[in-house]
Amino acid sequence: MLDHERIKSHILISSDIEAEVEKLRELLKPNRVVEFVEEKFLIEHAKAVVAEAYISESKTKYIILGALEFNAVSQNSLLKVLEEPPRNIEFIIISPTKSNLLPTVRSRLQIRKGQSSNTSHECELNLAKINYDAVFSFLKINARIKKNESKSYNRSTLSQSHSCRYVNPL
Repeated sequence: MLDHERIKSHILISSDIEAEVEKLRELLKPNRVVEFVEEKFLIEHAKAVVAEAYISESKTKYIILGALEFNAVSQNSLLKVLEEPPRNIEFIIISPTKSNLLPTVRSRLQIRKGQSSNTSHECELNLAKINYDAVFSFLKINARIKKNESKSYNRSTLSQSHSCRYVNPL
């Protein structure tokens, strides 16, 4: 990869973090790539990233941070290194949503869209014939779903509601 073709630091919004990391690993060859991929990105991960960033390199080194959730404290600890990265260090942050990242982090890096999986869940709620029992049972069944699954349910419910007509009873 020629120096003028070098990929710059950025934020990648993608629901498939593992697939994006794999693509980046191939794309960034022969450069050194260091990955910090976690379900939840915590302060100890941020400290490891900062330590890795200050290990000097003669060629470009890419540090990939990927997580479903980013802790606010860990993001704040990365601000200085993101704003003034050491020589030959580029950061790529992968997150399923922009809202996972603090505005101060988003302001320091360009945001790009990656792959989104549009897997939709079948919603058991019929918005045309909704009642309290149906809502209660739906909530009981789905009480422990993860944040990303919840977003998928919301999308499917919203898309279903577009096909429903609202009739004003007045």
